[in-house]
Amino acid sequence: MLGKDRIEGDLISINKKLLPLSWLYGWGVGFRNLLFEMGILKSRPYSTPVISVGNITVGGTGKTPHVEYLVRLLKDHAKVAVLSRGYKRKTSGFVLAGDDATVRTIGDEPYQMKTKFPDITVAVDKKRTRGIEKLTSGDYVKDIDVILLDDAFQHRYVKPGINILLVDYHRLIIYDKLLPAGRLREPVVSKNRADIVIVTKCPKDLKPMEFRVITKAMGLYPYQQLFFSTHEFGTLRPVFPTAPNAEISQTLSESLADKNVLLLTGIASPEQMLIDLKTYAKEVTPLAFSDHHDFKKKDVDRINEAFNALPSPKLIVTTEKDETRLKQVDGLSDEVKSRLYVLPIKIQILLEQENTFNQSIINYVRKNSRNSILAKKPDDHKPKDCDRPGDRPRTISFRNN
Repeated sequence: MLGKDRIEGDLISINKKLLPLSWLYGWGVGFRNLLFEMGILKSRPYSTPVISVGNITVGGTGKTPHVEYLVRLLKDHAKVAVLSRGYKRKTSGFVLAGDDATVRTIGDEPYQMKTKFPDITVAVDKKRTRGIEKLTSGDYVKDIDVILLDDAFQHRYVKPGINILLVDYHRLIIYDKLLPAGRLREPVVSKNRADIVIVTKCPKDLKPMEFRVITKAMGLYPYQQLFFSTHEFGTLRPVFPTAPNAEISQTLSESLADKNVLLLTGIASPEQMLIDLKTYAKEVTPLAFSDHHDFKKKDVDRINEAFNALPSPKLIVTTEKDETRLKQVDGLSDEVKSRLYVLPIKIQILLEQENTFNQSIINYVRKNSRNSILAKKPDDHKPKDCDRPGDRPRTISFRNN
């Protein structure tokens, strides 16, 4: 049973029998990375600011909420584009999300972001270099100031200006092993490509001692910045607003107090969400499906049955990503629809480092974007010899600052 006292690295499971296969896998990945380091395979830089957010593990580290954090930070000052692969979409090639975009055409996570931020540009393309070229050509959209790459840390054909690596607090990469024995898609040494490392899904009361232990264990270089983040829950809102009784306006603690909750998820790592909700509800029963799960009739029947089995008072809580797919399924009972709520999540940077993180991102966009409002504002945080006359936008990394 999961408890409140979990510590970092506690959800890692290593299958030692598969370690020989992991060594073979690691040789193949290492050889590919070597080709990039030697310049045989090329990483392409771009004049438009590009910020990549990704991981080197199988499973969720909170990429979408962190991309949304960057969107909120930049959207009022710059013209933001989000470029994603569009996992499990039913289309191919480059697709620019319009008003008629659906989960099927662009995927659940891009659809979630386009729905939440209708004024930003959202596009999908498995080939990120092609996606960036189309976004910056002027044929599809004009004057993009910054491109946010969702889940692109391993897409090495692009050389981003800032490379952000996310690491799950409960599955620290330094304690994990390569596939298939563990959950790493790349060797731990690949973290050295990151400009910023964020340890995600941390407990809100992360102790200074844990901060120091993890900082030392991660073994980052001086050019790399380390931050810690946690999830901040919003107010529950109904997935089906027109359903009877589908209205909650209280705080999360008031909404879940004395309730039996069915936590319905189709995400890679729901463990921290389960841990957190247990602090609010009387009882939390998990009903977990695979990441990006396409709900079928048998799944809908299982949801109906699981909810019926819970004692009253009860409700269902799901994620924003799952909401995009649940809205499109048939067969949910009227009772389930009236008690099905989505729990919005925002990212909070811990240990009073939020301003430092924000300024790192803003300074990069400011120095490298021609058109954004940020580019026209004075930079109070830069050294006096920065932005000399004749400087022009270019892709930079913290290594070069």
